Amino acid sequence: MIERYTRPEMGGLWTEQSRLEAWLEVELAVCEAWCELGRIPKASLENIRRSARVDLPGIQKIEARVRHDLIAFLTSLEEIVGPDARFIHVGCTSSDIVDTAWALLLTRAGRLILRGLDELLAVMKALALRHKGLICMGRTHGVHAEPTSFGLKMAGFYAEFARHRARLADALEGVRCGKISGAVGTYAMLDPRVEELALARLGLEPDPVSTQIIQRDRHAHFCSALALLGGGVERLALELRHLQRTEVLEVEEGFAQGQKGSSAMPHKKNPISAENLCGLSRLLRGNALTAMENTALWHERDISHSSAERVILPDSSILADYMLHRLKGLLEGLRVMPENMRRNLLASHELFYSQRVLLALVEEAALPRQEAYALVQACAMQSWENKASFQETVRAHPVIAARLAAESLDRLFDQNYYLRHEDMIFRRVFGGDFAPS
Repeated sequence: MIERYTRPEMGGLWTEQSRLEAWLEVELAVCEAWCELGRIPKASLENIRRSARVDLPGIQKIEARVRHDLIAFLTSLEEIVGPDARFIHVGCTSSDIVDTAWALLLTRAGRLILRGLDELLAVMKALALRHKGLICMGRTHGVHAEPTSFGLKMAGFYAEFARHRARLADALEGVRCGKISGAVGTYAMLDPRVEELALARLGLEPDPVSTQIIQRDRHAHFCSALALLGGGVERLALELRHLQRTEVLEVEEGFAQGQKGSSAMPHKKNPISAENLCGLSRLLRGNALTAMENTALWHERDISHSSAERVILPDSSILADYMLHRLKGLLEGLRVMPENMRRNLLASHELFYSQRVLLALVEEAALPRQEAYALVQACAMQSWENKASFQETVRAHPVIAARLAAESLDRLFDQNYYLRHEDMIFRRVFGGDFAPS
């Protein structure tokens, strides 16, 4: 299932081969910087560039013996490159390579997620514009409140996901940060210019102050942005699940030819994509908590963060990418049912007009608010219990009929009133890129 929705580029980023190739990119950038500064002969650099490669089986074999992945990597390079390998890793510590490689991989992953977000936003925008003006019931506490439009629902989600995009872009800048500063970040065995030159080649920014590592608040920020994004996915998926309930059925997930919903009940068409997305959002939140716990380390560094982030950073990136693409597919195939929206709108006997009547009694009839509230609430309860039209109940109430003229009451019971500011809201969200009502 994951393969159906995740970009091949995202899965490819997080293979063991890709991780080691990122290490090699960093080592080569450091060698090039040293060569520019005159410490590595040009001929040696050319040999390193030409010869160096990742021999994954060989590295794994060495690591089984030395029990240190970076040393196994360097030992393999020595065997492949020959004597010039002595210029590789000059002045560096393992985390110079590992943390800078993390920055490369997370930057690439983050850009793929941003691309997925842009594609999802385009689908949300199209849904919002297509269903602008489609009146449906707004609900609070799961209970009928006042009318809104399905377009406004989607515009709200679009605005939220635009914020998720901005947060992720900011977090991505935070992790687009490397370090080539040595064992405890003092550059004792390095020239700070090596860091500047190497990171510039890699498209990264130097960490202004590092220790043996880049501090993990950056990675926690990234994972937190993904967790918030997951929360947004869950909020939308939960809305669609509620709207697909049999008693509501205002929308429905696409159901493919030959698809089956239940092993026992042939009639079932379940909101499986939305339910899956709600579950996966929990993983992103859990990973974000682990990332936050990774920030507090002993002195200049311990490795309590390392084992956890080898799981959470690839997993959160892949999960976020998968969730965006699955949600995009869900929305593209979503069946919207205006006839059921109209049916549900009237299911509560037009009680949603209650606030309009209340305000008219206060503003036009000059009744004290609590007195007006009691009159309207009594009509509402009578309408609900008798399953009678709220409008007819209000018109028949002697006090209200005496206080509000018939033409005033006619004006109050107008569904379109509830969308009179829809254009303004759409302008806030989309600018002028829509057709005003």
